[in-house]
Amino acid sequence: MQGNRNILHLVVGALCGCAPLVLATPVMAEQVSREQDTVNLRLGQRIQVDDGSCPAGQIKEVSGARMTANGILRAVNCVPRTKR
Repeated sequence: MQGNRNILHLVVGALCGCAPLVLATPVMAEQVSREQDTVNLRLGQRIQVDDGSCPAGQIKEVSGARMTANGILRAVNCVPRTKR
């Protein structure tokens, strides 16, 4: 009985120790070539649009910023381009 309890504590401890690593991993945004391709944008979702409208080294990021009576309000920003 005591052996099973120790294994359970070991498993729970390992899972709790890995949780910050999973939560700290960067979220990769989906990338499209035209902003019109971003239909049904969800609240908090980020889409990178590679349409050449931002300065060199940056990419357009469209995100679902907040909920309105008419649906999701989009926010558009140029952000640094990251290596994939």
